[in-house]
Amino acid sequence: MNRIYLLLIIVSSFIVSCTSSETTPQDTAEQATKIQSQAEITASDLYETKVVNGELPSPLMEMSGNIGSETVTVGYGSPSVKERTVWGELVPYNQVWRTGANGATTFETAVDLKVQGETLVAGKYGLFTIPSESGEWIVIFNSIWEQWGAYDYDDSKDVLRVNTTATELEESVEMLEFVMEDNNLVLRWEKLALPIQVEL
Repeated sequence: MNRIYLLLIIVSSFIVSCTSSETTPQDTAEQATKIQSQAEITASDLYETKVVNGELPSPLMEMSGNIGSETVTVGYGSPSVKERTVWGELVPYNQVWRTGANGATTFETAVDLKVQGETLVAGKYGLFTIPSESGEWIVIFNSIWEQWGAYDYDDSKDVLRVNTTATELEESVEMLEFVMEDNNLVLRWEKLALPIQVEL
């Protein structure tokens, strides 16, 4: 009888222990979000990208890139192609584009830089572009960086406008991204790459 009683106590303790260690679906989702928000993807010695908010349909990303001994930071929403026609339809030609999704893409530097040979003073900017079917794009650094998309864009607040030429990629990039390649900040999405020369 004592053995049976002891066995019942052990089984009961095991059940209570298992029950208390169970995680709810909400706990699992919160843990996944925490892991995702802290995730970092080291792409090369020149830059790294981290997920700031992976819960958005177009995740909020942050790319930190090396320009010599200095670092620049680009914050952007990363939309996916999703079998859509991007250039000329989803992203119209000859119109100011937020260069990403959701809020305006931001560019931040702690030191003065040369962008396409022109001086950009240290600061944080809204990074906009005007795509062109010819491949000749305009890149805009606007003093108002905290705004939703390009809806509040005011060209009188432009600090710098430069021109650059888009190139074609052999393979399609599903999710919009910014990377560093040599002295270029490069936007890559679908089969298009847009290099922006950035130097000290």
